[in-house]
Amino acid sequence: MTLEVGSTLSFSRTFTKEDVDTFTKLSLDEGVHHVNPDENGNVIVQGLLTATLPTKIGGENDVLAHTMNFNFLKPVVTGDTISCVVTIDKYTKKDSGRRSITASFRCINQDHIEVMTGLFAGVIK
Repeated sequence: MTLEVGSTLSFSRTFTKEDVDTFTKLSLDEGVHHVNPDENGNVIVQGLLTATLPTKIGGENDVLAHTMNFNFLKPVVTGDTISCVVTIDKYTKKDSGRRSITASFRCINQDHIEVMTGLFAGVIK
């Protein structure tokens, strides 16, 4: 896909207890809400694990981010399927031959509830 202003890219993922357990070990974010299941057997997914959705899209397009802002609006729990849509807001070629990019994103769960928004900016080689 050719990136240009207005382009959208998307990715969806269902978070599992195993995902949270692995991220807990890597991040050392061992908050009780990430470790102890609720009455339905679910735990809250770490915010930064949820934030891997837009970073996956950026990584697929070789974005070297220098700024990332996340607005965590609602908790994500294991079993939730989150869809992330990234929209290219600015895209320009620099004198160095690199391209500068600014993008916004919106993540919603399977119930169409917005759980995270934000933006990232960086360069592409």
